Amino acid sequence: MLDCLMTPEEKKLRDEAREFVREDVSTELLRAMDADEVRYPREFIEKAAARNLLGLRFPKEYGGRGMPWSSEIVALEEVGVLGTSLGCLYSLVSIVGEAINKFGSEHLKEKYLRPTIAGELTAAEALTEPRGGSDFFGATTTARRDGDYYILNGQKRFVVGAEGADYFMVYARTGAPDAPPHEAISTFIVDRGPGVEVKHVYGLMGTRGGGTGRLLFKDCRVPKENLLGKENMGGLIFYQMMIPERMTSAAGAVGMGRAAMEVAARYSTRRKAFGETIQNFQAVNMKVADMITLCDISRGLIHIAAKSVDTGEPSGRSRRYVSEAKKTATENAWKVVNHAMQIMGGIGYTNIFPIEKMLRDVRLIMIWTGTNEIMDLIIQHEFYKEFAEEKNPARNIETDALEADREEEKVYE
Repeated sequence: MLDCLMTPEEKKLRDEAREFVREDVSTELLRAMDADEVRYPREFIEKAAARNLLGLRFPKEYGGRGMPWSSEIVALEEVGVLGTSLGCLYSLVSIVGEAINKFGSEHLKEKYLRPTIAGELTAAEALTEPRGGSDFFGATTTARRDGDYYILNGQKRFVVGAEGADYFMVYARTGAPDAPPHEAISTFIVDRGPGVEVKHVYGLMGTRGGGTGRLLFKDCRVPKENLLGKENMGGLIFYQMMIPERMTSAAGAVGMGRAAMEVAARYSTRRKAFGETIQNFQAVNMKVADMITLCDISRGLIHIAAKSVDTGEPSGRSRRYVSEAKKTATENAWKVVNHAMQIMGGIGYTNIFPIEKMLRDVRLIMIWTGTNEIMDLIIQHEFYKEFAEEKNPARNIETDALEADREEEKVYE
């Protein structure tokens, strides 16, 4: 941990989260989830709520702690050591809660946000569609106004918590066919019940036990008061939601990377070859050095992104930092887990140690909440935009070149 970046309050929170992860999450649960014997570990959410560790950023009046992002990422890293399934279920309170807290009415905050933070209700996000993937605004799920209700029809897939969540945050098309895509989407809170059916539960390479499935909405009646924000405001909500989506992914990835590093480092102090512990082999300790550095790089970038959001920097700059954090942390976690497996050799590829599970888990996080290729698009777009609008530019060193005045040699087209 980068203790120098943490306040005393954040160090205390880290210790609380670490105690929860160490004492309240059983080995039996983790094994059962990975074996697909558990489809939705509701007790995990309830235990986190009992320690007041859910919805840390949300107002105290709804059960949160009113903490900034710089605090929440500390807890997210600790929960991240448990793997992507529990990390995602823990993060969904932050993700769905963000939409309700920022765009929901007082009625929705009381009905959904408060009991979610208390662990009495569980939430899931229904965003991706079978034909959609990264093409979010190509959504075909529709919501048609009918008096005091909206009638919802369509499908969403890869919904973590499809089997177990009490309610879903759903994006659906409400605008006219010729409306710009980003101005034709609305966001709803949809209760599990009539018109909501789990059509398929996916067999996953990793990230098991969260009940990830495909939902079918068939003439589902959603009360008009369950609309978040205003009609056709879903684009704005989506852009806001990408902050908690990607911040939670980034911080959780650091936790997984750190856990893999610790397993491999501990192994290297015990395993002997050629008459000495492999910790003393340069091929091993150089990989450990890489793992330490990769984890710290990720942490530092996540703290920068958190600070940017917390201090209200321009949204484009925060969006760039958050995208950089997600891309860097997830790719670094993948590298760290692979280094860990290489250090451990063949035994790391077996289920005697958890590295093979971590590798299966960590592969997904470079895809979900926006692929890292989408992160690249956002990063360069926001950079070029800010670069063009810079009002106090740095020194232009182009003029310092020895023959900078030879304009005839500067051919651009």
